[in-house]
Amino acid sequence: MKLIKPVQKDEVLLADILNCTEGEWHWRIWWLGQSGFLIKWEDQYCLLDPYLSDSLTKKYANTDKPHIRMTERVLAPEFLDFVNVVTSSHNHTDHLDGETLRPLIQANPNLAMIIPEANRAFVANRLQCDPDWPIGMTDGSQCKVGEFEFIGIPSAHENLETDELGQHRFMGYIISFGDWNVYHSGDTMLYDGIIERVKPWKIDVAILPINGYDPCRRVAGNMTGREAAQFAKDIEAQLAIPCHYDMFTFNTASPDAFIRTCTALDQCYEVMQNGECLSMISS
Repeated sequence: MKLIKPVQKDEVLLADILNCTEGEWHWRIWWLGQSGFLIKWEDQYCLLDPYLSDSLTKKYANTDKPHIRMTERVLAPEFLDFVNVVTSSHNHTDHLDGETLRPLIQANPNLAMIIPEANRAFVANRLQCDPDWPIGMTDGSQCKVGEFEFIGIPSAHENLETDELGQHRFMGYIISFGDWNVYHSGDTMLYDGIIERVKPWKIDVAILPINGYDPCRRVAGNMTGREAAQFAKDIEAQLAIPCHYDMFTFNTASPDAFIRTCTALDQCYEVMQNGECLSMISS
């Protein structure tokens, strides 16, 4: 199978990230593949759910559920030595990858990490880090790292799963900086109350999974493209960006239904390519 080539990768992508200069009220976002995005605001960087290895392809090789990669990796994690904060929305490896995060931590001695509080012990074990180091989030909790403020929104992948203390194991985050609010849902399906939780934050950019749900895949499901587009409209997001596709052949979807539904709903959207950058400007 011929891999999809990112629009930018390796040294070219790194130069684009490091050499960009933005004026006041500008920020940039890059899609790094799957649910991984990098936000630059002023001189600070927020890295969302990065998966920058082949750990799952290696793990599931020669099994009945091979994770065959579809798109080339955009960048090795050790080159991202300027990141201020990184997130993990839940414990699945494409959102909490040791082969991505351990080199990233080593390259960034002052790195902060945002996780669901319910996953603290699991995260510490996988990353071999101090259990007190990550910043734990629950439903409605808030914290600030540099210029980035995080608000916790539960996600349902496929259910609203909690620990014995009622803390959610799957989280999305609203990331606020300047006058902007970005919602990164992590993996989620729709559930009663999610619109009411997110809409009051006046979302500028909603980053949503579109790979859907199919029991034959034997993995937890997400929104379909149609559902993601309707959800973006329901929360009155200024812009919707689809993700969680074009990484593994067994668990992907075309963005076509997302595009058609956004168009029918008059919902503004942007379908990015891996390694692509969007420059956002306040009106």
